[in-house]
Amino acid sequence: MTTATTTPAAAGAAAGGLGRLKLLGGRLGQHGDVLFALGVVAIIVVLILPLPAWLLDISLAFSITLSVLILLTALFVEKPLDFNAFPTVLLLATMVRLALNLASTRLILTHGHEGLDAAGAVIAAFGDFVMGGNFIIGVIVFSILMIVNFVVITKGSGRIAEVSARFSLDAMPGKQMAIDADLSAGLINEDQARARRAEIEEESGFFGAMDGAAKFVRGDAIAGLLIMAINIIGGMIIGVAQKGMSFADAAEAFTHLTIGDGLVTQIPALIVSTAAGIIVTKASVSGTAEKALVRQLGNQPKVLGLSAALLVALALLPGIPAIPFLLLAIVVGTIAWFAHKRTAGAAATTAAAAASAAAAPPAEEPIGAMLKLDDIRLELGYGLLSLVGDAGDGPKLTDQIKALRKQLAIELGFVMPSVRIQDNLQLPADAYVLRIKEIEAGRGEVRAQKVLVIDPRGEAITLNGEATREPTFGLPAMWIDAAEREEALFRGYTVVEPATVITTHLTELVKEHMAELLSYAETRKLLDELDREHKRLVEEMVPAHIAYAGVQRVLQNLLAERVSIRDLPTILEGIAEACTATRSITQITEHVRARLARQISDMNANEQGVIPLITLSPQWEQAFAEALVGAGDDKQLALAPSRLQEFIGQLRAAFERQAQAGEMPVLLTSPTVRPYVRSIVERFRPISRVMSQNEIFPRARIRTVAQI
Repeated sequence: MTTATTTPAAAGAAAGGLGRLKLLGGRLGQHGDVLFALGVVAIIVVLILPLPAWLLDISLAFSITLSVLILLTALFVEKPLDFNAFPTVLLLATMVRLALNLASTRLILTHGHEGLDAAGAVIAAFGDFVMGGNFIIGVIVFSILMIVNFVVITKGSGRIAEVSARFSLDAMPGKQMAIDADLSAGLINEDQARARRAEIEEESGFFGAMDGAAKFVRGDAIAGLLIMAINIIGGMIIGVAQKGMSFADAAEAFTHLTIGDGLVTQIPALIVSTAAGIIVTKASVSGTAEKALVRQLGNQPKVLGLSAALLVALALLPGIPAIPFLLLAIVVGTIAWFAHKRTAGAAATTAAAAASAAAAPPAEEPIGAMLKLDDIRLELGYGLLSLVGDAGDGPKLTDQIKALRKQLAIELGFVMPSVRIQDNLQLPADAYVLRIKEIEAGRGEVRAQKVLVIDPRGEAITLNGEATREPTFGLPAMWIDAAEREEALFRGYTVVEPATVITTHLTELVKEHMAELLSYAETRKLLDELDREHKRLVEEMVPAHIAYAGVQRVLQNLLAERVSIRDLPTILEGIAEACTATRSITQITEHVRARLARQISDMNANEQGVIPLITLSPQWEQAFAEALVGAGDDKQLALAPSRLQEFIGQLRAAFERQAQAGEMPVLLTSPTVRPYVRSIVERFRPISRVMSQNEIFPRARIRTVAQI
């Protein structure tokens, strides 16, 4: 008895060899792109340079291995897009086979007279195995393989790929609309929508590429037929005319080699064509091909039982061998029995679950689900549902809402909550309702198949249509047919699409309620998304000097007057400075507004870059200052009602005079009384701006147009 021992030196050498192999594999993996390019170049080289017989044998074995690998990959993928490189693989596999066809043709025509091993052992073996010494049998088998590949598999898979590509392109707009609707309703986020859009584009591109790739296989089959004819005819001419062979010997030798060559290349082509057919035919089937077929074919006990009975009936017919059919009947009947037991068990489980569910009291919906509010909800009458989907030539409502969210984020730094869109059968067909936190904030009517026309000059509209008022600002307008759009534009009217009417109304309502919609959670999210440098300021300030709720209130005060909070670092710096002197949210807000003087001055300037001002007289400034009572956030304006009515009357008259002159002036006050004057102005002129002297940027151009 001998015992094998391993010396330390041998173990070290083996470990070193394994390490070198791992290192070589890692280096090859790093340069995979170079190796792939060299492989493609090698295919081109084979088309030009001759191959020795031994290298041709290795290449033919590689072609067969590659085709089997492609087939198994197609069988085990869950869905076609998991193998989206298949068109490229199909092209390369076809090029490999054609290159090997040309290399083998060169060897057959050059050395075919020397014997059956002239083109390598693989071709000779395939010829001997299939033909059995009779080249006529080989021709017939080769022809059948070509017919099956070209007429049945390739043509069918190509047609399926063509139809799938066409249907995929036709369905793309509908799928995109569904994604946009889910995104606008808040059911998915931006990343999920982007992933679903990418999947739709990949699906369309894949089936389009498969439609074109099917032509490769068809061309490969035609090329195989031509190469076979060329090899036989050309070989016989060379053998008889140049090599002195008899006609019978030349026919047998070159036909034997040609059929062997055709079989060794067409069998991989048939395998790859089968893989292509499996890929395109399982477009709507989930799971691997084996699971899908077993689940759908082996899960019907009635069908299996009838099939077993039919096999028994065939076995009993006179003249038909009974044993094969009876064996198959036993196998199919056994499968049917097991499928019946499995189906019966599943049905019993389902019935028991249904009975227990019926016996148990119905589960009540959690109270928390009833308390959840939709921040923004748009309810549409059934006649306006087309605006959510395909709105013809006009814009889609979901696209406009998405654009509105981006616009508000850019202009005001406010992230608008998702808008939930739902139908409401209780509304008139052409009506819509906008709700802010479940409370109706506005409503209107639009005509989905028409366009709204507004005269910017305020004159009467001289077109045929339905007179109405624009729901957002109450301007006189008219609904006209879409066919008259060009006429309305020619007359200088403003033409608005139905979806744009709703979006404009939504825009104004959201701007009006931005302070209410800026929640505590959204404030925390804005602060958490700051850069690391600015987060340090937040950490120093909160909660030592002010709470997150205090920051939220400051931001709400700014948004209430439509001041952008996008420059959040400057706002936080202003809050940090003011917190050292006061805890009053009102005074902190005023200090922040002073820090935003350049921004506020720019937003209130007219087209000429000038800020038109209506100033308060010293008497009114003194009256307001003396009417302030209390301290801090408890400070209130206690002005006599008669004086308050007098101020409102003078202010309304001044604003109306400037509006008739085409001006949108700003009311200028002292910093002390500005927030209290603003609280008065917003009750009768919410769009009017009120600024203090501290908010006038030093380089801003101003012009006083009136004084109260």
